[in-house]
Amino acid sequence: MMDELKGLLRYAFQTGNELTFAVSAPGSVGMETCFVNLVSPGDKVVVCINGVFGQRMAENVRRCGGTPVIVEDRWGDPVDPAKVEEAFKAHPDAVILAFVHAETSTGALSDAASLAAIARRFGALTIMDCVTSLGGVPVLLDEWGIDAAYSGSQKCLSCTPGLSPVSFSVAAVERIKARKVPCPSWFQDLGLVLGYWSGAKRTYHHTAPVNPLYGLHESLVMLAEEGLENAWQRHRDNHLRLRSGLEALGLSFVVRENARLPQLNTVWVPDGVDEAAVRTRLLQEFGIEIGAGLGALAGRVWRIGLMGHSSRQANITLCLAALESLLHG
Repeated sequence: MMDELKGLLRYAFQTGNELTFAVSAPGSVGMETCFVNLVSPGDKVVVCINGVFGQRMAENVRRCGGTPVIVEDRWGDPVDPAKVEEAFKAHPDAVILAFVHAETSTGALSDAASLAAIARRFGALTIMDCVTSLGGVPVLLDEWGIDAAYSGSQKCLSCTPGLSPVSFSVAAVERIKARKVPCPSWFQDLGLVLGYWSGAKRTYHHTAPVNPLYGLHESLVMLAEEGLENAWQRHRDNHLRLRSGLEALGLSFVVRENARLPQLNTVWVPDGVDEAAVRTRLLQEFGIEIGAGLGALAGRVWRIGLMGHSSRQANITLCLAALESLLHG
C-alpha cells in the first residue's frame, strides 16, 4: 500500500520524484519538513508573503537559523514575479525561494512556473506550498521545476486531515545530503524517515497513522479514476456557477479574476452585515460552514470552499439559497 501511495502521489503532483511520500502529520508539518531539511543556519531565503501562510514560511526560516528576504504583496494579490526578480538581484547569495502557490487565507493563485524559473536563473531551489491547490488546479512539479512541495490530505484530496503529501527533487535531495549540520528535527529528518518509506527493509522510524494512510490511498485512487484534468475542470466549472450566484447577490471577490482559486472563493462582507452572525446562522439553520477571514482580512471577508467532494452543484445551490435568505430575505 505504501508503494502504491507513493505512485499515486507522483501522479497527483505530476512528478517522477523518487522522494515523494506522506508525512505522518498535517500540512504544517509538511511545511516544516521542507524547511528543516533544506535550510541551514546562515542561509538566505527569499520568502513571498501575500497572506497568512507566507508569514509562516518566513517564521520557519528564522527558526532554522536562516535569514528571510521578504517579498510582500497585498493580501488578495498573487505573488509579483518582478518583485522576486528584484529580491534575487539584491541578494544573489539567496539559496532558496519559498512561496505559496494557492494562498488559503485569500484565495489567490500565484504563477508557480514563472517564480520557479526566476529561482533557477539565480541558482536557487524552490519550496512551494500547494496545500489548497493539489487536486483542484494544475500542480506540475516537474514541468515547473519545483524542488520541494508540500500539501494536505484534507483539502481537494477530500481525505481526513492529518497527513501531508510531500515531494523533493533530485537537486533537493543532494542539498539535504550535503548538509554540514544535522537536521534540527529528529522526527522530520528525511535521512531517517526514508528508511521507513523505501525498500523492502522498512526500517522502523515511528508508528505511522495507518488508517489515515489507507484513507489517503483511497482518496488518491478516486482522483486517478476521475482523472486529474477532469478534477481540475470540475473545480473550475463549479467555481463559475458559484461566482455567478454570488455576484447576483451583490457580493464581490477579493481576488482579481485571473488569479482566483476556483476551490476557495473569498468575497467581501457587505457593509452593515454582521459577518460572524451570518456564518453562525448558516451553520445552525442550513448545516453549511464557510470560513472567516484570517489575519489582515479577519472580520472583512467570507471564504467559501469548493474542494474535492464538496465541489458539487447541489452544495452550490444550497449555499446560494441560504445566503440569499439571510442577506435579502
